[in-house]
Amino acid sequence: MDRRTFLTCAAGALAGAAFAAPASGQQLRYFRIATGSPVGTYFPVGAALASVISNPPGSRDCRTGGSCGVPGLIAVAISTEGSIANVSAVSALLADSALAQADIVYAAVNGQGAFRQRPLRNLRVITNLYPESLHLVVRKSAGIKKFRDLIGRRVSLDTPGSGTRSNAELILDVHGIQPRQLKLLEVDPAAAADMMEQDQLDAFFLIAGYPAPIIEELARSNLIDILPIAGAESVRVLKRHRFFARDSIPGGTYAGIDTVETLSIGAQWIVPAEAEESLIYWVTKALWNPRSRHLLDGGHPKARLIKIETALAGVATPLHPGAERYYRELGRLAAAPTQ
Repeated sequence: MDRRTFLTCAAGALAGAAFAAPASGQQLRYFRIATGSPVGTYFPVGAALASVISNPPGSRDCRTGGSCGVPGLIAVAISTEGSIANVSAVSALLADSALAQADIVYAAVNGQGAFRQRPLRNLRVITNLYPESLHLVVRKSAGIKKFRDLIGRRVSLDTPGSGTRSNAELILDVHGIQPRQLKLLEVDPAAAADMMEQDQLDAFFLIAGYPAPIIEELARSNLIDILPIAGAESVRVLKRHRFFARDSIPGGTYAGIDTVETLSIGAQWIVPAEAEESLIYWVTKALWNPRSRHLLDGGHPKARLIKIETALAGVATPLHPGAERYYRELGRLAAAPTQ
């Protein structure tokens, strides 16, 4: 996502979140959370996070059942192209925060992979959120039973700039498949699902917390299977790329599909190093306020997995000083790197 496109999305989101002037001199602030496709997991989870940390002027007091967010803050979830676009936007200060895959964040900060020529050194972490599962969705009638069957087929790896695209290429490489061997399409998950329904696509990759709504819909129509990522190839992936973890999608998550062995990557909530320390401290504190737990538990199933016990799991990128201060107060800091 380029600068102009991102700013257009942000402006539209903020316009929709217009609010009355703050009461009694309270400063009103907007806080943009870059997420992903509206049909994926990041957007609904980002919306849940926004509701937790928001505390618009005039809200009831937290202690009497009102908002427990940051006073005067209105957070909004913004739809984007995904992790790679998000880390770039946060680094360029085009978004106040973002959700992104842990591997993409680490690569960006350390100048690896797509960021070798231009590291994004100013990314910092608020928290680890939850594991995201790799879905390789195949159309049943295409007869794709193993990875090599993808060769010559119509396959979408997601759009350039998405975390899914980056990791799909890694998975294919371990299986000895190069993108040029596919009839490659570059469409987002919503378009991929539409094309699969119209018999214009044979397979697509999606990294998202299960259940992913678009996959649920395709499964209910009995159009798809999910190809396992297991066996010797899975072991090779884990050895080459340690940010992956073993995972499985339980049977019944998607209609007619049994348990699927796969891999997962952690999702993280990130901010720029330049973000005000006190603001991020209060955002972190609001996130973990027990009185706001119902806002996470009542949202997307993956939001229920956002727990203080795993807040620092898999965090290999420095914490923002504001988040660091909060975790230090809780005595949890030793589990994660600091700046």
